[in-house]
Amino acid sequence: MAQLRTAGGQWTLIGLILALFGIPGVTLGYRLIVGETTATSQIVIRELLIFALVGGLLLVVRRGEKLPSSSIGWKSGGYGRSVAWGLLAFVLLGIGTAAALGLLHVLGLHYSSGPSAFVPPLWATALIVLRAGIAEEVCFRGYAIERIEALTNSRAVAALVPLIAFASFHYRQGIAGILVALILGAILTGFYYWRRNLAANVTGHFLIDFVPNVLLPAIGG
Repeated sequence: MAQLRTAGGQWTLIGLILALFGIPGVTLGYRLIVGETTATSQIVIRELLIFALVGGLLLVVRRGEKLPSSSIGWKSGGYGRSVAWGLLAFVLLGIGTAAALGLLHVLGLHYSSGPSAFVPPLWATALIVLRAGIAEEVCFRGYAIERIEALTNSRAVAALVPLIAFASFHYRQGIAGILVALILGAILTGFYYWRRNLAANVTGHFLIDFVPNVLLPAIGG
């Protein structure tokens, strides 16, 4: 622990555990307790627990490490510009999604959302994609990339470790889900390194989930 180079020492180690293993830990633990999702209330509780996890990680940054939000890529002010960059990220992710689905077709792999047959209402799906955009970018991009790079002085390690964790987190969607997450995660990682703008990443991630899973079904009735 004495070798940790970022401010906060032990707090940074705690933060990395939360960032890399917190979301899958919450989802797996919750599933072991309540079983497969059969009600909207279960989804809401799970998503709120993950939001609480993100809140805990932000407390680690501000109170434990005593670092500003900018240390995880959150830029104060200029939110219009961040949204504009997020729209570009959304376009790149759309291209990546098309390429990933094409690759799955070539490989003969079929994408599945998981074994649960429960279909939540659109408002609950909106909560899920909002949480995904915020929590996964804060954890796997903003915090994990910045801290691992600070600890290792290696961009390659800082990019690969969270990316592998992010892709592996989608294991319930099978090999196809992991592959799609790997491709889209690589785009999000590259975009974060390009702009170092967490809000832009959150916007792009949210939109690539929101449009096909909430907006289009709502329009289609």
